[in-house]
Amino acid sequence: MKNNKMHKLPSVSEILNKVRLQKIHNESFIKFKIKEEIDRYRKLAKKDQLFLSRDEITYEIIEKLLNLSMPSIKSVINGTGIVLHTGLGRAPLSSKTVSNISKKMSGYVNLEYDLETGKRGHRQKHISELISSVVGSQDAIAVNNNAAAVLLSLNELAEHKEVIISRGQLVEIGGSFRIPDMIAKSGCKMVEVGTTNRTHLKDYENAINPNTGLILWVHTSNYTITGFTKDVDISELVGLGKKNRIPVMADLGCGEILDLSHKGIPTNIIVNDVVSVGTNITTFSGDKLLGGPQSGLIVGSKALIKRIRNNPIARTVRCDKWTISILEETLRTMQNGCLNDNLAISLLMSSRKSLRKRAEKIVNQIPKKILKKHKLNIVETEVESGSGTLPNKSLESIAISFESTLLSPSQLSNLFRSKNIPVVGYIKKNKFYIDFKSIIPKQEKILLNAIVEVLGL
Repeated sequence: MKNNKMHKLPSVSEILNKVRLQKIHNESFIKFKIKEEIDRYRKLAKKDQLFLSRDEITYEIIEKLLNLSMPSIKSVINGTGIVLHTGLGRAPLSSKTVSNISKKMSGYVNLEYDLETGKRGHRQKHISELISSVVGSQDAIAVNNNAAAVLLSLNELAEHKEVIISRGQLVEIGGSFRIPDMIAKSGCKMVEVGTTNRTHLKDYENAINPNTGLILWVHTSNYTITGFTKDVDISELVGLGKKNRIPVMADLGCGEILDLSHKGIPTNIIVNDVVSVGTNITTFSGDKLLGGPQSGLIVGSKALIKRIRNNPIARTVRCDKWTISILEETLRTMQNGCLNDNLAISLLMSSRKSLRKRAEKIVNQIPKKILKKHKLNIVETEVESGSGTLPNKSLESIAISFESTLLSPSQLSNLFRSKNIPVVGYIKKNKFYIDFKSIIPKQEKILLNAIVEVLGL
């Protein structure tokens, strides 16, 4: 063997004995991970690419195991400026909301129990009327995400039938979620009409036949097509659907509930406006511009919602007690107009002026000896809302930019992310930024300490 480096590899028992001193539990799992790591180093040794000593290998494996013993999900400070950051859980929840929910959710809850009659109840009852009252629909149901809402609705309304959709609306969003794939998986046949940039009402009319089950209108929430374009207004499709007794479904994706343009949030498309023109079914996300938990909301006529609710797929994608409880709490903030209790909307509404004051307050508390070594500037920025919402519409913000001759932008990024409460920023034009649009005010003291610790190394 060309591998005299194989002797550097520690044994499983050797590492396990040292790990036991650290009081890490679940020994079978630990053994599995040790073997996995040793196999990785063995492959390096076979390639003559192992340059660590036996002690260094042992140390690295133990460090990895110690990290595995810590919870994987952590609270982080979002310094990207993107409020609805998919990687960071989309809509953040306020401490007040979490507190209210935790008080109710400790122990048993009346999820599917009717306290008035003493009989079995329905979990959707906790939220269906709230959703309907906010968007103006006859009835509503919530499932575990908007993709599920689309799949379920398509399957119930048009299984084995044709679904007409404009070519300009065959969208793909994050995670390779594609409308054509969803239509196929729902058991429907997709019929494309029009072209990428131009679709006319007559295109839909010409595609209608006895096997047409649904007209689908999809809001292109994460991109726009400009120039020589033409699309069909949802109200025109509703009229066409009524004329031919074909249901019309709208997938809005982001789900704007309120027009907050006067609060600095650009308006895209309001759910209530789409429902009011007469769509039979409308779907949208609960964890985007609604500011709630991951969920998909289906609203529409009582008759169709009843059918959807009774579809076997509805059972496989139903929400659990936590989602329903958070959703109820979120919807009540919408119903009562208490937008400051809706953390996502509150962050999106924050003005550049208020963000500048918060940034200045932090910079003013950083020791001068640190500011002499590192250059920090408060700069104006433009950020996205995130999660494919409000395409081509930016939000005004403020960030702290970091320039240092001692630390590169990537080193700064790594150091901030390695804190006990990680700080996630971004690098642009060879500078590291922490943007305040997405920073929760209660986290500012933690952020200040993180900046002092990182720059004071």
